Amino acid sequence: MAGALTMPPAEAPRTAPGGAGAVRPEADGEGAPAKSTRAPGARPESPRAPEPPTPLRIAVVGGGPGGLYAAALLKRLDPSREVTVWERNAPEDTFGFGVVLSDETLGGIEHADPAVYRALQDAFVRWDDIHIAHRGHLLTSTGHGFAALGRRRLLEILHARCAELGVRLRFRTEAPPAAELAATHDLVVAADGVHSRTRDAHADVFRPTLTTHRCRYIWLAADFAFDAFRFEIAETEYGVMQLHGYPFSRPSSDHRPSTRPFGPHGQSGSSTVIVEMREEVWRAAGFDELDEAESTARCAKLFAEALGGRALRSNNSTWTAFRTVVNERWSHGNIVLLGDAAHTAHFSIGSGTKLAVEDALALAACVEEQPTLDEALAAYETERRPVVESTQRAAAASLRWFEELGGYLDQPPRQFAFNLLTRSRRVTHDNLRLRDPAFTGSVEREFGCPPGTPPMFTPFRLRGLTLRNRVVVSPMDLYVAEDGLPGDFHLVHLGARALGGAGLVMTEMVCVSPQGRITPGCTGLWTDEQAAAWARITAFVHDRSPGTAIGVQLGHSGRKGSTRRMWEGIDQPLPEGNWPLTAASPLPYRTGVNQIPHALDRDGMTAVREEFVAAARRAARSGFDLLELHCAHGYLLSGFLSPLTNRRDDAYGGALGNRLRYPLEVFDAVREVWPEDRPMTVRISATDWADGGTTAEEAVEIARAFAAHGADALDVSTGQVVPDERPEYGRSYQTPYADRIRNALAVPVIAVGAISSWDDVNSLLLAGRADLCALARPHLYDPHWTLHAAADQNYQGPAAPWPPPYRAGSRKPPTGRTDAPKPRLTLG
Repeated sequence: MAGALTMPPAEAPRTAPGGAGAVRPEADGEGAPAKSTRAPGARPESPRAPEPPTPLRIAVVGGGPGGLYAAALLKRLDPSREVTVWERNAPEDTFGFGVVLSDETLGGIEHADPAVYRALQDAFVRWDDIHIAHRGHLLTSTGHGFAALGRRRLLEILHARCAELGVRLRFRTEAPPAAELAATHDLVVAADGVHSRTRDAHADVFRPTLTTHRCRYIWLAADFAFDAFRFEIAETEYGVMQLHGYPFSRPSSDHRPSTRPFGPHGQSGSSTVIVEMREEVWRAAGFDELDEAESTARCAKLFAEALGGRALRSNNSTWTAFRTVVNERWSHGNIVLLGDAAHTAHFSIGSGTKLAVEDALALAACVEEQPTLDEALAAYETERRPVVESTQRAAAASLRWFEELGGYLDQPPRQFAFNLLTRSRRVTHDNLRLRDPAFTGSVEREFGCPPGTPPMFTPFRLRGLTLRNRVVVSPMDLYVAEDGLPGDFHLVHLGARALGGAGLVMTEMVCVSPQGRITPGCTGLWTDEQAAAWARITAFVHDRSPGTAIGVQLGHSGRKGSTRRMWEGIDQPLPEGNWPLTAASPLPYRTGVNQIPHALDRDGMTAVREEFVAAARRAARSGFDLLELHCAHGYLLSGFLSPLTNRRDDAYGGALGNRLRYPLEVFDAVREVWPEDRPMTVRISATDWADGGTTAEEAVEIARAFAAHGADALDVSTGQVVPDERPEYGRSYQTPYADRIRNALAVPVIAVGAISSWDDVNSLLLAGRADLCALARPHLYDPHWTLHAAADQNYQGPAAPWPPPYRAGSRKPPTGRTDAPKPRLTLG
């Protein structure tokens, strides 16, 4: 771990790595690079000696916090190194204001360089509160623990440390191209920012992806210190605008005005102020035609209440759209990317400088620990990439939340505040309850939680069905049926999950015809015998787990049918006995692998629709409490909805309204025969995760159409429509789509997709992102997941009753002796 890196004292010289025989390049003159015959970009080589195990001559391109700290650490680890930093700006130039660092990052700095840590500690402003202003309400959440300082002060500290250690700092000097530096240095650290020339020059190796987002923002400052992190919303005639503000310098007892151009040490302190809005709002408000001074004055006027009527100031501040940078590789020979050159994360989670500093810690540690530079750079990327990707996922969730801010403004004030605080999914209900129990308790009361009841154990009503809690056992294909008949395995599987406490247990996709199966092991409802087998299962659930509802998901495989069971080769055709497939268009799932389906004509569509109707009638007689129509994952009805799988040129293809026509016909026909008091839901794929597929905007319109036709809730999933999809996997990664539909349409939604903890469930519900949460794999791991979630939260109410035979197990068994005598004294 980089945070555990222990540095030798700066005064203690080390023997040059490689011993006396190691070759160390020398400068030809003051500042002149050593001559080399190596090709640009090549690793240092010596025909007369082995490569030094650690680099001795290091070039750092870019004098931001990450580059400076990497230079200081690498020099401190080995004072014999020659480390040079190139920075094209002057030492006093910086284009931001405040920088926020986490306790985790500070811990790493404390271990690696106590001198830098002490200097930072002296400069920090610390605070615990977040203020959220929403439609006349100012809500405060405490216990968050922030630390910030001015970016200029941070650079001064790092400049001083580098100078003390003997790092060469070349200001107002453009660095030579990285390839040239690589020929004369053992290591080139490219810390040249989001617009990295190094990355661009070697794009064929680093393979960057740059994504520009939908909001414009500008960095400004105020000459007073906010007393908390401040989020302010302005609802204007042009649209929604937001302010992010936080202090970065303390009020000073020195009443003399600062002599610095934007010196943060005046009497009232200083704050960073970021103003952000959607691109279309920015243009409508005329900001695209204003210069820097005019934009600054306009922002101060818009947020006059938050600023107390004070002015804002700028520092070469320009409106920009955030760009997320991702690189497939971070190193090329002896060139390595660091900080924003390698990756960016949206400013709303305050992670840019944090990531760069942590990169520097990890790079220095890996160079110290590994025997060769190749291994060091590989270890650096291996260590940092998972951390960075996790941070980028959190930042992306936060970024999207602010892009869609307008959709949340009608939420109750406390729910809105909780939603904002948990937007990145890193702050959750449980840890927010620990940080600020009073605030979290007020949110729970506003939500309607009875005392002592977690949000997941509040009831929810769909039409005539009241679910005792918000947990759904998601549909999971088992592939163990014979001729479509559910057997003992299905009884035990579904029965166990019903006994496990969930409010709603869903079947796997139940096929409406033999030709509509995915595999020979799929269940069906095309015969009365199958209906009787299902009735046996629903009777068990209702008799043995009173209060648990059981739902059926009806579907047709479309072009994804006639394949092997999952563990025999997912999506692979049967070795024999294949049946013909039908779909919206004659497009195989995998070209050259799966068969080409027959495009349904009008007679075929009518026949399939009636198969759904017949299956729904049997499902009603079988005793199911809820019916879900499967319009997701590339199966037949999903195939009509997605533009990637629907290439029809008749009334059922082309525009979204046409693509919706057949799925809505099936929905209407099923709703007509499904009992009026029983709810009906629809599962959709809200994105295809592929270019040219269903967009998030179209997903809202699809949901709107089904809701208008009587769907009681939308079960919002994603993907599995085309094989070349590129999902953004991560914890709760599909929930933003459910969130958007719920808050755009005020329609109940079921969120699904990598929801794995009861804390996630409580967080999603309390934030208003979902009404129900469906979990699959957690229920495979633990059939009693819901009951155990209740036990973990000390909940013993009616929403999670233990079956009488299981009540003796309602307390977690002890894992070891806990009654040992406690020490009488603790000595420091």
